Amino acid sequence: MGFWKKFSSRTAQGGSVNQGSPSTTSGPTTHPQGLEVVSEGSNPVIDIVVIHGLNGHREKTWTAENGIHWLRDLLRFDIPEARILSWGYDANTHTSSSNTSYSFLYDHARTLVSDLNRRRKVTDSSERPIIFIAHSLGGIVVKSALIHSDAARKGALLDQRSIKLSTYGIVFMGTPHQGGNGVQLGRILINAASVFVQADDRLLKHLERDSEWLLQQLGQYGPISGEFVTKFAYEEYETPIALGKKILVVPRASAVVPGQADAEPIAVHANHKNMVKFKSREDVGYNTILENLQIMMKDAEAVIRARWEAERRAENARVNEKNFSLEFSLSEVNDVNHFVARNEELAQLQKILTNSQDRRIVAIHALGGMGKTQLAVAFAKQNHKSFSAVFWMNATDKETLKQSFMRAANRILRERSPLPYVERAVVNNDMEEVTKAVGRWLSERGNNEWLIIFDNYDHPSLGNNIGSRNSQDDNNIVSKDYDLRPFFPETHHGAIIITTRSSTVKLGESIRLKKLQCIGDGLKILESTSRRKRLEKDPTAIRLAEKLDGLPLALATAGAYLDQVTISFTEYLELYNESWGRLQESSPQLLSYEDRAMYSTWNISYENVEKRNKSSAMLLKLWAYFDHDDLWYDLLCGAGESAPPWLEVLTDKLAFVESMRLLCDHGLVEANTIIGESQAGSPGYSVHECVHAWMVHALHKNTDTDMVRIAATCVASLVPTESDKEYWLTERRLLRHADRVFERTTEGTGMPHLDTWIYSEFGSLFRHQDRLKGGEVIYKRLLQEYEKTLGPNHKWTLGTVHNLGLLYLKQGRFQQAETMHKQALQGFDETLGPEHIYTVTAIEGLGNIYVDQGRLDEAERTFNRDTSTLSTVNQLGGLYIRQGRLNEAEIMCQRALQGKEKAFGPYHQSMVNTLYNLGLIYMQQGRLDEAETMCKRALEGDERTVGSTSFKTYLPALKTLETLGDVYRRMHKLDLAEKCYLQACSGRMIVLGANNDKTKRIQSRLEDLRLRH
Repeated sequence: MGFWKKFSSRTAQGGSVNQGSPSTTSGPTTHPQGLEVVSEGSNPVIDIVVIHGLNGHREKTWTAENGIHWLRDLLRFDIPEARILSWGYDANTHTSSSNTSYSFLYDHARTLVSDLNRRRKVTDSSERPIIFIAHSLGGIVVKSALIHSDAARKGALLDQRSIKLSTYGIVFMGTPHQGGNGVQLGRILINAASVFVQADDRLLKHLERDSEWLLQQLGQYGPISGEFVTKFAYEEYETPIALGKKILVVPRASAVVPGQADAEPIAVHANHKNMVKFKSREDVGYNTILENLQIMMKDAEAVIRARWEAERRAENARVNEKNFSLEFSLSEVNDVNHFVARNEELAQLQKILTNSQDRRIVAIHALGGMGKTQLAVAFAKQNHKSFSAVFWMNATDKETLKQSFMRAANRILRERSPLPYVERAVVNNDMEEVTKAVGRWLSERGNNEWLIIFDNYDHPSLGNNIGSRNSQDDNNIVSKDYDLRPFFPETHHGAIIITTRSSTVKLGESIRLKKLQCIGDGLKILESTSRRKRLEKDPTAIRLAEKLDGLPLALATAGAYLDQVTISFTEYLELYNESWGRLQESSPQLLSYEDRAMYSTWNISYENVEKRNKSSAMLLKLWAYFDHDDLWYDLLCGAGESAPPWLEVLTDKLAFVESMRLLCDHGLVEANTIIGESQAGSPGYSVHECVHAWMVHALHKNTDTDMVRIAATCVASLVPTESDKEYWLTERRLLRHADRVFERTTEGTGMPHLDTWIYSEFGSLFRHQDRLKGGEVIYKRLLQEYEKTLGPNHKWTLGTVHNLGLLYLKQGRFQQAETMHKQALQGFDETLGPEHIYTVTAIEGLGNIYVDQGRLDEAERTFNRDTSTLSTVNQLGGLYIRQGRLNEAEIMCQRALQGKEKAFGPYHQSMVNTLYNLGLIYMQQGRLDEAETMCKRALEGDERTVGSTSFKTYLPALKTLETLGDVYRRMHKLDLAEKCYLQACSGRMIVLGANNDKTKRIQSRLEDLRLRH
């Protein structure tokens, strides 16, 4: 141990340094190894421990070029309740040729643990929370130190475990955790070390040679990483290196570990060396680190105190081992080989169940197949040492549960000294007596460290079930439903987990398990069950994971099937979409899921729902013909007089809410509690896409044409007109359901024949929402029906011809659009006369076709056929703008404006387009003040018409905002221009999406504007 050097500490005195001024203490210590106390703190409640990188320096690493040592000169004043410790080491100490090279980092890590543990014991602060701040490769030393501390569970080194137990958070400053962007970890390690040492240093050779070992060794850090709050700080600027070059030493892809629980990336506006050197309190980087430390400190004391209490509980369990301890066993349940994700839920369970010796109960509820059982298994496996005994009880029904109690009694008799009351109950084979005997043993004085898991309690009878029951089925319900509480031990101690599909189980704390949010977690399940590797780089595997949308059972089922066949992920997706039922029936059984098959796993919930409320069960069947997302009350009311009795019941708002509550209680449906800006009406409800596939294929062996017709009627009844409030939002909300119904009505023979008014509404919806192929199919079907029943010259037939022409225009099929409009115009002119509104509308439509083709002379002649309507006059004004005939355009638009003001008043919606056209004219003429006035009047009219909330997503208003932004840009009012562009961009992102051309155009204008600032 000759390399050990005596560490020196220098305690910073509270008032000896002016805040924000360079340290007046002496320079760096002669022996910069070991712990230095930068600040003792005032009544410290936390230790902040900083570790420099390889060949960094205990003082210089943290000192800016102006002499500010930010830990001593800034942080100790801003966080006075923290003791600040700096640990130094010489990277070359352990890299002599006589040593095993790959162990040099681990040797430093052990020294760090030893030094820190010793200092904390001497100062009676072993249980004080710790936050580490580690720069560069010093972060690897910290990770190795925590691995070492976690492994210290017995013997003389047991007290070193206190370091890991007390660690609340870590701020990694430019630490390379992995390779990234095609660069291997070894290369990044070399880059990081090269900033501080010579290129021929033997340390670099060790790093390059042993990087793979480091990667493997630090893989041990993964299982414990979720126990710490982690901040991944990464550099934004390049660092100068040899030969005048600059590089990002540790790029973001290497410095940030994606998907780690309780972790957050932080950008630091500095290079690799300067990211830990802060010149003053005004430094943005300093404030970022300071605020993160202050946030971490808020919860650190409570979390670490709870962690130590759990440790003492585990120790008590070991002390009580002779009396009540049983060998850990999960023989009654099958678990998965690789449990994925759920770190947040595991932390919740640990916090609730290991922080007290009183009775603790947690109910985990979720949809079947969401992984409730496997979460309980994972918790038991990770935490069984905190409990004297773990019992797994199958709570599917009363009889099955009693069998579990019998197995528990036999375990107790096998492993503990004779217990006459337990033995007598087992010998008598009296299930009631056995249950009481086990409960008595669990209630004995001192036996307070056990854990019971009641799995699959899916038939609760706790006096709070929701939903009306059908009286004829009451006996059936009673035979399965039961109250779990009589099976709890009588004394008020011990821990209990309940897994259930029903959210009505209001016992203790509640954890609602949702689908996996990270696509990477879904890929991990697919990878482990299919035994196919590197799926994160396979686009088809990613598409499958997206389709299965975070449902563990669906992912595991797909993986198990793919493990036994040679088909690709693409082929599996095709089978899933086309032959769902056959695919599920031929998939292998999953021992880790009690229900085994996805096609039957939700039948239990469905049967319970059906017994309690027939309308709720029928609604699930109808839902197969709507989209899986966003079913709301008003949509069902659209069935009107065609609603069957069961659906008519649900048109009562209270009955609808109760029905949905029942479905939500069983985990089949989820309430969308938030109404977004892009949504009109009341909040809706959703089902998981895999559950929707079950509704389609398991609840319906064949297409139910009556239900398709009901769904179509519901959608068509809600299609709005352009005069309806927020019509564009209602259209977007209906669109996914219309798509689903349209898909069902075009699948082949045997599909239902729908009323013509339904086709008409669907055609209008599809045309407005750019579902042009579907709209064409609908309009052609409708036209054929009208021609057959009403004749070719009926106004409805001609209206359909006109609408088909409008659709062709949107498709850019100008010749077909022109043909349709001419046919409609001729028919309207002959049957209704030249002044009828339908005829005038057809004239405008034909004129617009010519405008879009650039055939402006023909457009002008067409519009001039009828200038008696203000609408046509306005269209002429728009045409003259296109032609650059601005004076004539102004005359036409002013004529239209005056006529509309006289007829409708100053703020009527019909005036808005005319005001907009005048704004365009004045802008192009350079009359910017007048252009601003016209645009503002147009916006005021839009807001009065649609309301301030809907205004944010109203497309005509967004177009005017864009033009007003153009006006302000020409006026050099760039802040106002940016405000207009931002509002227009935000609205288009909501309504049209990021990939729409209009959205991209406004984004481009924003970028151009910001370059001008």
